[in-house]
Amino acid sequence: MRAFVLIMWLAVASAQEPLPASPTPGRRFEEERLQQLLQVRRVYIDRLIGSSADQIRDMLMTSFQASKLFIVTENADRADAFLRGSADEEIFQDTFQSSEGINARTNAGSGSGSGQSRKSAYGGISIGDRESIRVSERKHEARASLRLVNKDGDLIWSVTKESNGAKFRGAAADVADKVTKQLLLDFERARKSTTRSASPVPN
Repeated sequence: MRAFVLIMWLAVASAQEPLPASPTPGRRFEEERLQQLLQVRRVYIDRLIGSSADQIRDMLMTSFQASKLFIVTENADRADAFLRGSADEEIFQDTFQSSEGINARTNAGSGSGSGQSRKSAYGGISIGDRESIRVSERKHEARASLRLVNKDGDLIWSVTKESNGAKFRGAAADVADKVTKQLLLDFERARKSTTRSASPVPN
């Protein structure tokens, strides 16, 4: 009898234990995308669309190569993934103008005259103070919207970055550096996520 009660209790307890949650379709897609990013070894940086795009492309090639994350190749046939998108740099004058002024004016007068008797009085007050400021500054602004796709054209990774320049580099170089840093961060996140998924579940 005791054995029967014990078996029934174990059956009820096991039925109450929550089943491991199966990954949602969105989670599975994210894991597959991260796996593809980790498998990239050679990247071909395609021609970008936009003004100064060729200059920013060159800076992206230099920045990617310096990161040592991928091999940057100019042979598209050898690439595992392709970086594509648009990039442009704008040079403009940023002008600030301000004008402040205080003006006050008062006039008074009276007069009368008849024959030999004639009286007249006049008075006036005028105050003026005006200040004008105009500041013009030459600025650079660079933007890049890029995507990394595999040989089948499937999207692996994407990013959009903007820059007004940094202390020791221009806007185009800074936006290329921001793109590379974001890719490094996402690559490391993918590596850690994959490591956790592959770790055995403790008993």
